[in-house]
Amino acid sequence: MKKTILCLMAMMGLMTVSAQQKVENDAQVAINNIMTRTSIRQYTNEPISKADIETMLRAGMAAPTAVNKQPWHFAAVTDKTKLAELAGRRGIIKQAGVAIVVCGNLDKAMQGPAQAFWIQDCSAATENILLAANALGLGAVWTGCYPMDDRVAEVSKVLKLPETIVPLCVIVIGHPAEQPKPKDKWKPENVSYNEYGGKAE
Repeated sequence: MKKTILCLMAMMGLMTVSAQQKVENDAQVAINNIMTRTSIRQYTNEPISKADIETMLRAGMAAPTAVNKQPWHFAAVTDKTKLAELAGRRGIIKQAGVAIVVCGNLDKAMQGPAQAFWIQDCSAATENILLAANALGLGAVWTGCYPMDDRVAEVSKVLKLPETIVPLCVIVIGHPAEQPKPKDKWKPENVSYNEYGGKAE
């Protein structure tokens, strides 16, 4: 009986260590995904699977959103003709497998001055999509639309968006044909602790 108890305790100890290692490994994978994400502007012509597109869209919709309004709409564009029309000054889109246009849905947004929270919500969704693309081994780049009136008008026309759907950005995604190194953007001088200019203790 004593041996059985000792064996069970040893197994529980191993399980605890294993669980802790899994947490640490998962954390490192997540951090590495963030740190290795970089803008990719050259792509092969290889298509992107529907499953991968849905995974990225699901990641976008998992983003935080003020008062859970979820004031977004995502247009996934795979049609090469429309991609070419979308390009304009963003010629990088032509070789992409998909462009995900992240839009704010003003019908779902908060009212008054808080309406502008849709920009933050959709920006969070955009970053989630970029990270999901990187995790899937794809390349992506965030190209801005809003608040540039000409870009908003161009994209809205191509996608036939109603007035209440405002394109924030076009995320260009494809299989990478380049491997640029991620930039190290860490600058301690851009950080304050407790108050502006405060140093770490």
